[in-house]
Amino acid sequence: MIRRLTVPSLFTPPTYSHASIVEAGTRLAFLAGSVPLDPAGELVGAGDPVRQAEQVVANLTEQVKAVGGVLEDVAYTDVYVVTDSPDVLTEVWEVVQASGLSQGPHSSTIMGVTCLGYEGQLVEITATVAVAGD
Repeated sequence: MIRRLTVPSLFTPPTYSHASIVEAGTRLAFLAGSVPLDPAGELVGAGDPVRQAEQVVANLTEQVKAVGGVLEDVAYTDVYVVTDSPDVLTEVWEVVQASGLSQGPHSSTIMGVTCLGYEGQLVEITATVAVAGD
C-alpha cells in the first residue's frame, strides 16, 4: 500500500521518510487538521504544547479510525506549532515520534507558525492516509 523511501544520496532522517509512495488501488483520505479540543469543544492543555500535541494525536487517531485506518497508514503529515523555538518544535515532534505515526515512518513537515484557528491553540496536524481499497 505505502512504500516508504529514504533517498540514499540525502541525509538519513531520524524518524520520518523522505517520501511515501502510495500504490494504485489504495483509497486516500485527506484529513482536516486535528486540533487540541475535547469532545465538548474545550481546549485541552492551555499553554502546554506537549499536552496539546498529545490531544491532537489522540484526535488524529480517531479521525484515522473513522476512515478505516490506523496511524501506520498515515502517508504524510504537516505539524503546525505556535512557536519560534526549535526546542518547542522538538518537544512536539517527540510526541509525534512516540505515536504510531513514526512506525511507518511517514513523511512529515513540522513548522513554527504565528497562530492557529482556535483561541489558545498551539498545535495542529493535518494528514493524508492511505487505506486498503474496497
